[in-house]
Amino acid sequence: MPPAPTDPAAAPPPTLLEKLQLDVFCIVTAATVHVGLARLQDIVFPHTEFVPGIGWIYLPAGARLLFPLLFGLPGALGVMIGSWLVCFLYLYPDDPLRSLAGGVSSAMAPYLVYLVAIHLFGMKPSLQNLTSRRLLLLVPLFGVASPLMHHLWFWLRHDQVDLARGFVVMAVGDMAGALLVIYALKLILTVGFPRRR
Repeated sequence: MPPAPTDPAAAPPPTLLEKLQLDVFCIVTAATVHVGLARLQDIVFPHTEFVPGIGWIYLPAGARLLFPLLFGLPGALGVMIGSWLVCFLYLYPDDPLRSLAGGVSSAMAPYLVYLVAIHLFGMKPSLQNLTSRRLLLLVPLFGVASPLMHHLWFWLRHDQVDLARGFVVMAVGDMAGALLVIYALKLILTVGFPRRR
């Protein structure tokens, strides 16, 4: 029996080294953008902070939602590393346990949203089947999951923070920040790479 014809357009699967290089690229990109958005937050929205790390508009939330959706687990790991850099070096330098938990919570919530998106929508890499309607469902889900993770930690630790008000502010801030970043990215891509007719 003759061998089945091979598709010349089909690319060979990536090698282990190529996959590792891609994962490292995704992690570094997510961490760098997360830290960059935290710095941009201080410049553009310096007076929206409720307490350190919680604000009425929180731009790093855009990276937290976007990169797990784009890259899966490597994106979530990059978000965690970026969040650790912000927490350990800037937000809570004298509280390593809070910084550690903040990074884990920042990555875990959006990664769980990503898993929900796979289950509900059959999400594919590169967001090719992420419609505006689906995005508007994922943003509120993220807006609840993220503060829930953080405030669960505050509650378990008996942190002296107004849990109810902090939860509301963080939910609003994360949703606003995520929408601002994602739609700014969409605008940049539309202007920079206009659709061909």
